[in-house]
Amino acid sequence: MTATDDVAALEAELPLEALPLDAWHRAKGARMVGFAGYHMPIQYEGIMAEHSWTREHAGLFDVSHMGQLTFSDETGGASVDAALETLLPSDIKGLKPFRQRYSMLLDAEGGILDDLMVSRPGVPGEEGGAFEGAAIYMVVNGATKYDDIGWMIEHLPDDVTMNHMADQALLALQGPEAGEAMAALIPETADLIFMQSGSFTWRGVPLWISRSGYTGEDGFEISVPGDSVALLADALCALPQVKPIGLGARDSLRLEAGLPLYGHDLSPAVSTIGADLGFAIQKRRREEGGFIGHARVMKELAEGPGSKRVGLKVEGRLPAREGAQIYAGDVLVGEVTSGGFAPSVGAPIAMGWVSLPYSALDTALEIEVRGKRIAAAVAPMPFVPHRYRRKA
Repeated sequence: MTATDDVAALEAELPLEALPLDAWHRAKGARMVGFAGYHMPIQYEGIMAEHSWTREHAGLFDVSHMGQLTFSDETGGASVDAALETLLPSDIKGLKPFRQRYSMLLDAEGGILDDLMVSRPGVPGEEGGAFEGAAIYMVVNGATKYDDIGWMIEHLPDDVTMNHMADQALLALQGPEAGEAMAALIPETADLIFMQSGSFTWRGVPLWISRSGYTGEDGFEISVPGDSVALLADALCALPQVKPIGLGARDSLRLEAGLPLYGHDLSPAVSTIGADLGFAIQKRRREEGGFIGHARVMKELAEGPGSKRVGLKVEGRLPAREGAQIYAGDVLVGEVTSGGFAPSVGAPIAMGWVSLPYSALDTALEIEVRGKRIAAAVAPMPFVPHRYRRKA
């Protein structure tokens, strides 16, 4: 047994924590499971029904297990920006107030430690708002948040303060009717467009709301104090467009949207370029470098990665699950990292990593499922078109 195995075994024995909405979920009839160290709802009415409701109306997800961090300094944000540009490959200095950007933490070899969202909460020096005084607000994955915090503490300079907002909850409202529902409570949110955010007040409660999400649909992520989250969740679910949705549908929705899940499709073993996430590394950062993992990024931009994350259409009705091996004839060329039946597609789909020569669209492959080979082909992602609100 390795040291990593010892840590995993120890974590498995730790008691699961309860999120601020734990009692709320149970009262709604949620089936609770352990995920990322917390009791979390996997479904209420059923995964298929909840998936379809979100695609047609608006679903409310509790994602309070995610890590919410703020970064501040005494220089109006200049030290924060410079420090984070050593940790993240994205353009932080160019991030405008009230805008959000997708990014990643990379290790020294260019492997992905986590993927995350970075926002600038406001104009430096201005008072008020949900995160007053913070130069940057960041949301990291729940399963990796403590590792992320440790990594950043190790690499941040002493003049940058990082605050883990452990008492802050996070909700996601997703679906084509999410905008209408959100505006019913907070009319000003109607002006937000995709990857734009802002500070709002609802019934005296300070909220940080971004127009973003993890389903491919229009929607919002809402940071709210944990002691007020049940009040907000009740108000949203009282609207005719909104129902609570569990982790099961969240996974099938994000898979259809072609969005990778950290710990499955992304890990320290894989690269940014192979993962098709090069869009998160803007031109200035590619040219200037200066971030951890830059050498591998530049090498793979020039020479191509050894393997690539791809979408897979699977023939028949039998889904290919994580860990299934992918073949081209008798040659093992990759592995499925996410897979399942896609309700909106009406067929099984998957995401996986394959050797670069076999990653072109329409490449015929086979996936070994339950001891037999199933025909598959490399498919474009997303499997279902994104419907983000990009214009007012």
